[in-house]
Amino acid sequence: MTPSEYRYGRLLSDFEVGATYQHPWEVTIDGGTVALFQASFLDATPIYASAVAAKACGLKDRPLHPLLCLNLGLSFSVHDVSEQAIAHLAYLDVRFPEAGYVGDTVRARSTVLGAKPASSGDKGVVHVRTILENERGAVLCAFERKALIRAGALGDRPTQANLLGEETPAVTTFPLVPKALSAGTAFGFGPWAGDFSVGQVFTHAIGKTVGESEHMQLTALVRNSHPLHFDEVYCKDNSFTKQRVVYGGLVLTWVATLASRDLAGRALWEAGLDAGAHPSGVVGGDTLYAASKVLAVENVDADFARVTFRLVGVKNRTSASAFAEHGDALFADELSKKERKIKEKVVEITRTLQVRR
Repeated sequence: MTPSEYRYGRLLSDFEVGATYQHPWEVTIDGGTVALFQASFLDATPIYASAVAAKACGLKDRPLHPLLCLNLGLSFSVHDVSEQAIAHLAYLDVRFPEAGYVGDTVRARSTVLGAKPASSGDKGVVHVRTILENERGAVLCAFERKALIRAGALGDRPTQANLLGEETPAVTTFPLVPKALSAGTAFGFGPWAGDFSVGQVFTHAIGKTVGESEHMQLTALVRNSHPLHFDEVYCKDNSFTKQRVVYGGLVLTWVATLASRDLAGRALWEAGLDAGAHPSGVVGGDTLYAASKVLAVENVDADFARVTFRLVGVKNRTSASAFAEHGDALFADELSKKERKIKEKVVEITRTLQVRR
């Protein structure tokens, strides 16, 4: 008897613009998940760690970290969208409209916005919008992303009843911060919104060495099923590094939280991410460093301002040394460069924080 060997994800011809895939993962977020996430990412934003701070700022309890929600949404979508992908290309218009809490059960769905073959004919770019929501329909994370997908059709994918759903609303209809969020008590430490100035650069001093088993455990925690991140045999033939590659959502989260003591001690929310990419990959044993440049400071009301940064991560050298060598070119869009590329850069993204004035 010939054995069955199912594969998941999709190849380029399997995508139909306008189709919506209801991803099969459905996970109840328990306190253990939150504790492991908090222990893995040293974030200084008070309300993600303290129920007291969160309640003082109008929320009913300590919320799920927005970047945990992003990692769940990204990872859930791998099953239907990118398990056959060559690379993740871009993060676009990432928003966290409502707060989630321990006990929420979350699901995700993705709508295909575009599928464009490359001129080479062997691959193409797929553009999707993904929504992560809880069982009450509250949208915890909404984002777009692009992935590089091999050409062809996946004939051995099992049929599933939950793959097609209804078209999702445009991401631009979602607010940048939860409606309940208020300034509350002045918890935290570090700079207030008025302490930031456009053009200011931070080279965040402390790095993070990524553990081999650590990154695989966290990949499984958020249900990312791409074998590139945990199957060494698969990677010998299919990875550009010939070994396991750290899942990009984790890289982004480590870099963002490495910046948090300098930037986010007075922040109340992650008010959006955009124009993000991973110019190069990370493997176990690499050490990450972060740098940030202030792009804008916009007053919202008497209590809040939104501070926008260009956040970058580099590997195996300090961000101070990278900035000393490259200057402002460190914050330039890496993938559009024709020359003087910075081979150590592993993430670049525009990040907006809601910060107390």
